[in-house]
Amino acid sequence: MNVIDHVRDMAAAGLHSNVRIISSLLLTMSTNNPELFSPSQKYQLLVYHADAIFHDKEYRNAACKYNMALQQKKMLSKTSKVRPSSTGSTTSAVQAQNLPSEIEVKYKIAECYTILKLDKDAISVLDGIPSRQRTPKINMMLANLYRKAGQERSAVTSYKEVLRQCPLALDAIIGLLSLSVKGAEVASMTMDVIQSIPNLDWLSVWIKAHAFIHGGDNQRAINTICSLEKKSLLRDNVDLLVTLADVYFRAGDTKNSILKFEQAQMLDPYLIKGMDVYGYLMAREGHLEDVEVLGGRLFNISDQHAEPWVISGCHSFYSKRYSRALYLGAKAIQLNSNSVQALLLKGVALRNMGRVQEAIIHFREAMRLAPCRLDCYEGLIDCYLASNGIREAMGMANNIYKTLGANAQTLTILATVCLEDPMTQEKAKTLLDKALAQRPDYIKAVVKKAELLSREQKYEEGIALLRNTLANQSDCVLHRMLGDFLVAVNDYQEAMDQYSIALSLDPNDQKSLEGMQKMEKEESPTDATVELDGDDMEGSGEEGDLEGSDSEAAQWADQEQWFGMQ
Repeated sequence: MNVIDHVRDMAAAGLHSNVRIISSLLLTMSTNNPELFSPSQKYQLLVYHADAIFHDKEYRNAACKYNMALQQKKMLSKTSKVRPSSTGSTTSAVQAQNLPSEIEVKYKIAECYTILKLDKDAISVLDGIPSRQRTPKINMMLANLYRKAGQERSAVTSYKEVLRQCPLALDAIIGLLSLSVKGAEVASMTMDVIQSIPNLDWLSVWIKAHAFIHGGDNQRAINTICSLEKKSLLRDNVDLLVTLADVYFRAGDTKNSILKFEQAQMLDPYLIKGMDVYGYLMAREGHLEDVEVLGGRLFNISDQHAEPWVISGCHSFYSKRYSRALYLGAKAIQLNSNSVQALLLKGVALRNMGRVQEAIIHFREAMRLAPCRLDCYEGLIDCYLASNGIREAMGMANNIYKTLGANAQTLTILATVCLEDPMTQEKAKTLLDKALAQRPDYIKAVVKKAELLSREQKYEEGIALLRNTLANQSDCVLHRMLGDFLVAVNDYQEAMDQYSIALSLDPNDQKSLEGMQKMEKEESPTDATVELDGDDMEGSGEEGDLEGSDSEAAQWADQEQWFGMQ
């Protein structure tokens, strides 16, 4: 047993720090005396040394050492000379068998480049591996890199190759479906394994559910996943629950989304996947204390994932601390450039700080990554409206309507844009009526319809609409708007009650607080004259909120420059 064998055994045993020291010393010895080790032994030392550096997360250094190993391997291939030994050709055969795989070294180099965000270099390295020599993990990495680079045809080919070799590679299936490959075609690639292995009949249904998700058909996706979740063998599966929660969120069903996320959390207290969406929903609903606790708990689990940073960013955003939300969103993107929720967080923070053009860039990137998530389009439309780009907003809203069909969400988005133009108020009303006919409980549609009724001073009709909706669900915005309508018809006592309920649901709701304070200033309800218009409905606290956030701007300026936000 020679020294190289000892190094190899230590590497196999996971003694990376020990390998790094001894391999460094041995390589220096080899440099000073080239005859000390054979070319194959030097190649092994370089690979083991690079592996140890990779384990220490020094990826640029590791990539350099792996490339040196490949150069050594080329020299080894050009010569058949082997260091003489007493065992002759037997030793040569054994050494050849023990040599680290050149394909594996190239994969490691690509892995380093991917972590360093040098995607083009990673693709170049993997493309250099002949197709027949590519292992499933190489094809999977290539597929993900191709998709990120927008090379969809190449990505599809690589994903299919993964499935050909590993028909139960479910993430590859999701990748294909996200690239618009038909569900039936994907299912056919797994049919043999489904038929040959017992208790895998659920897989075809699972594929169908994800095909609906990536096709934007949220309701059918929900129904399909629910049918899977009810099966005894898959009941209480955390991944299914998180997927179901996410689809409820996409469909605008906040209540059921939160419920499913909470079920998943109870089953797996260390769950990270999907918690950024859960944290956002909780923050939007006004449960900021719970969001703060959730963020702290996830940081204790792992601070190397984007989710805890997004959750803390949502807490900051809904606390009107936009500069801090911007920094946290940028940190999340640095950890995971594909985090849609992080891009949306940074986008809304930039928008609220008046940096609309920068916000538009982030919303567009979110749309590219998640073309079926309507909140990405809503953020972009809000930016267009904020910069008086009604024509651009209308074009985007019409495109969503035509692409995803006439459902409650797309109808409401189109109506929201129509409300901004005095010439299209009637069209907005028609669209909102259609949305509410499909989903009477869709809160965004109810809010927009109430705003329209307020402009038309149809207060009694607005009160009836809000009461009917609140009979089945409780929501801070709806209670606050009902309070505003009740003030308009001089029902001050019940208006005060509605403001109180709104504040109990979200203690940070500035508009409800302003409404209550305005009521308290009235000396006598009978002498009060209250006029309600569209501006009152929207509140006037935004400018103050932005000024409040300026005190933090200096504090976070350094971090913003560090993460390239300027």
